[in-house]
Amino acid sequence: MDTQELQRLKNKYDIIGNDSALNNALEMAVAIAPTDLTVLVTGESGVGKETIPQIIHQFSRRKNGKYLAVNCGAIPEGTINAELFGHEKGAFTGAIGERKGYFEEANGGTLFLDEIGELPKETQAMLLRVLQSGEYIKVGSSKVEKTDVRIVAATNVNLYAAVQRGKFREDLYYRLNAARIMVPSLRERKDDIYLLFRKFTSDFSQRFGLRKVSLSIDAISLLKGYRWPGNIRQLKNVAETVTALESKPVSAESDRIELDARNFAKYIPDEKDSLLPQVASTVSDGGMSDDDKRMFVKALLDLKQEVDTLRDRTERLEAGAKGLPSGSDHPVTPAPGSGVEDAEWQEQTEDLSIRKASDDLIEKALEKHGGNIREAAAELGISERTVYRKIAARKKK
Repeated sequence: MDTQELQRLKNKYDIIGNDSALNNALEMAVAIAPTDLTVLVTGESGVGKETIPQIIHQFSRRKNGKYLAVNCGAIPEGTINAELFGHEKGAFTGAIGERKGYFEEANGGTLFLDEIGELPKETQAMLLRVLQSGEYIKVGSSKVEKTDVRIVAATNVNLYAAVQRGKFREDLYYRLNAARIMVPSLRERKDDIYLLFRKFTSDFSQRFGLRKVSLSIDAISLLKGYRWPGNIRQLKNVAETVTALESKPVSAESDRIELDARNFAKYIPDEKDSLLPQVASTVSDGGMSDDDKRMFVKALLDLKQEVDTLRDRTERLEAGAKGLPSGSDHPVTPAPGSGVEDAEWQEQTEDLSIRKASDDLIEKALEKHGGNIREAAAELGISERTVYRKIAARKKK
């Protein structure tokens, strides 16, 4: 694509930025669109991955067909097969009639499966069959159905690591990974950060009759220096908050206000002395800020994954030392003084502590939002399915 074509594409989809990695992602989406290759869009949460499948659909031969977007992480595990593939009347309690699934609804068009890494193993097997042969079976039926759907999937997790942990099917991973488009994080697009900030504050100020907010050179450096773990979504929230709290109504004298670094700093978390960002300003109620909560939960979940991986490696090493296959049911007794017992006890203790802290945060978020799972998950920056799983696990205790 030449420069003018690329800019027209950005204008159409309201994309701001001139970063080369972003441009490459957009050009690849347009180039691959006319084919029927399955596409995997990767990138951190909040980078704008949902725009790529829209571009692919619009530039494909299926552009006159339906485009459906499905958040796999927002559908409870017990109903996701029925949502994707449909169900027959009486297939389960509450199935009062036949229902079309997304694969039937999107026949001839494009289906965007966001948070693909959240799919249960059973659903992964059914999705693999659709990708291989275009065939599926509705829940409660024995009849094989056919569909002609272009699949674009997206994930903000490392699917290859999920394959290694046995959480994601290897054959499905390679089937989805026919073509990969990586959307860069905001911290990789430093020159675009202030452009986006000005766009967000301009839109917000125009909507509410406020003066546009610009930043001094020092404040811009502060803006670019932060790593933006929430990416564009977080930047937009900050820009709108700054405009709402610092700006004033437009007057005949001025339609703009400039903030220096000292006044702007309180809106940027301070990461100099901590792995997790701490908000510069004190939270009035003495609690954690929304950004802190999301980062804390993410750190807990990441640590939990590391503990699981370490446990798997330990089991394999122990099995190898005794000449047993990995995953053997035969117990392995660690040698006295080997330290294995202490390591296992420490891992179990860390595991329990992580689980409890994560459960407590989720429970507090649910209480705060009156049991609303969607709002609680959004505040914590985790999928709704994770909240559902925690609730189900709590009920079993």
